[in-house]
Amino acid sequence: MKQFVFLLIFLMQLLMVNAQQTTNNKEMDKVIKSEAEWKKNLTSEQYNICRLKATELPGSGRYYNFYQKGHYQCVACGNHLFDSDTKYDSGSGWPSFYDAHSKNSMLLQTDKSHGMVRTEVVCARCGSHLGHVFDDGPKPTGLRYCINSLALEFVPDEKKDR
Repeated sequence: MKQFVFLLIFLMQLLMVNAQQTTNNKEMDKVIKSEAEWKKNLTSEQYNICRLKATELPGSGRYYNFYQKGHYQCVACGNHLFDSDTKYDSGSGWPSFYDAHSKNSMLLQTDKSHGMVRTEVVCARCGSHLGHVFDDGPKPTGLRYCINSLALEFVPDEKKDR
């Protein structure tokens, strides 16, 4: 009987781990589209930022001085990128965050454009350019994710009924 109980517990744990892995894989299914599809699904400004790696002018983005509670996702694919409680005013002219929602939600790449060496932040799900990350941010991470507003979509926290 003890062997049966241990076997049952082992199988249940195995099923739970498998279910968790399936859920995580669904969250990060890659989004692959043709350039024509990206142009159709994004505004021309969003396309220039996300697909052509442009940068919006400092202070011009809708989320620069925006502090509602919720989270920010990739405008191109809906990938959850940042939580509002990590947003702060860096004085840079772009929405800034000191931490990502998940380290798996974005990729960091070396960017040697414009005569500088920086670290580019790219959506891990669809490959869209988001902005750059610098090591001059506040504690606890010391990071400053400088992100283009046009690459983001804000999702407000749902009001809870009391």
